[in-house]
Amino acid sequence: MAKRRKTSREKKEDTNWQERVIQIRRVSKVVKGGKKLSFRAIVVVGNETGQVGVGVGKAGDVIGAVRKGVADGKKQLIEVPLTKSNSITHITNGVSGGAKVVVRPAAPGTGVIAGGAVRTVLELAGVKNILAKQLGSNNPLNNARAAINALETLRTFSEVAEERGVSVEHLYT
Repeated sequence: MAKRRKTSREKKEDTNWQERVIQIRRVSKVVKGGKKLSFRAIVVVGNETGQVGVGVGKAGDVIGAVRKGVADGKKQLIEVPLTKSNSITHITNGVSGGAKVVVRPAAPGTGVIAGGAVRTVLELAGVKNILAKQLGSNNPLNNARAAINALETLRTFSEVAEERGVSVEHLYT
């Protein structure tokens, strides 16, 4: 029997994903017969090994909204480069709407010092030692997306060295 190669979809199913609901909000739409109520769920999906995504789902019931949010979060996955001490490589900023997030690497043993939606995103990304600050808006969706934006801009030492056309050892001299 020939062995089948795993596709990217099958690889996603193999890892154990965790999902956390940041917010569930009842929203309404005005239609001809009155107001139509539905639910919006903001969900963070991650595997605590460097992959994380934020999804939004809307449905007539809460369970359906959360399910759609998880599916959307898995479509929006990003890869986060982590150091040996489960921190990030350098200071970075993220922006989404009116929300700004500043994330800084921290020494081992510091833990995750962040609040609200940013904390959830960082924990599910697998970051163990980090300092983060939310600036501007306190909207959970924009703060979660700003945290994702900040994590997207992270680069490893080898990526920077390759970009500059030098070896990794020359970065330090």
